[in-house]
Amino acid sequence: MIGQIVTVTVDRPLGSFHPEYPNICYPINYGYIRGTLAADGEEEDAYVLGVTEPVSQFTGKVIAIINRKNDIEHKWVVAPEGVLFTMEEIANLTYFQEQYFESEITLLY
Repeated sequence: MIGQIVTVTVDRPLGSFHPEYPNICYPINYGYIRGTLAADGEEEDAYVLGVTEPVSQFTGKVIAIINRKNDIEHKWVVAPEGVLFTMEEIANLTYFQEQYFESEITLLY
């Protein structure tokens, strides 16, 4: 997983709203890794950082994992190659959704 290059299919682009919780607006691109199953039986979810416009697909490097302690899921954090974020930056950028969970960030670099 460390340094793994993945392609994220973005189904919730930057500026869109959560389909079940319309008060949640996505300030970053969010999607899933096609063909990679997560613990919930669905495809692995991923936050895309370092991209400042809405996209439908993004290929980048997995730089961190957000491990949710009170949920079965965890989230991959994907960024352009050569772009790194601190734990604090990741926490701030994903707070819009992660605020509802007890989570821990593991950096992969």
